[in-house]
Amino acid sequence: MAKTHPTPVDAYIAAQPKASHATLLQVRAAIRKALPRAEESISYQIPTYKLNGTAVLYFAGWKKHYSLYPVTEAITTKFQTELASYEVQKGTVRFPLSEAVPVKLIERIAKLRAQETGDRAPAKLKRVAKAKPQTKTRASKAKPKAPSKAKRAR
Repeated sequence: MAKTHPTPVDAYIAAQPKASHATLLQVRAAIRKALPRAEESISYQIPTYKLNGTAVLYFAGWKKHYSLYPVTEAITTKFQTELASYEVQKGTVRFPLSEAVPVKLIERIAKLRAQETGDRAPAKLKRVAKAKPQTKTRASKAKPKAPSKAKRAR
């Protein structure tokens, strides 16, 4: 049987108060279900989920709540009703540890964040793809230089 090594996110959750472990594992599972191809890592000392090198979503455990970051205006608008009972402020949504984890809401937030970041990435790629390859170099377009004074003196 192959040995498994704890990931940095496993270590992050293990370092949190024992009472929050189950909750944080549910949050992690919801994000991983919504973003199965995401790379899981630690950034800014909290769990981070990246797609194509771009951070999509972060979560963090606190003493009385856990948070998701960043929660954009599009997310707060789309999920206004579902987020009404939670504290939403400065790009963060705070969920109390004392309540059940809203797994489906977290999955939907993660998917929308993936769409938001995915919409930006193709624009960058399109700009690169639209750049026309240069067929002639500047050197080939330049006029031949006049011989230097030393060569003319010969």
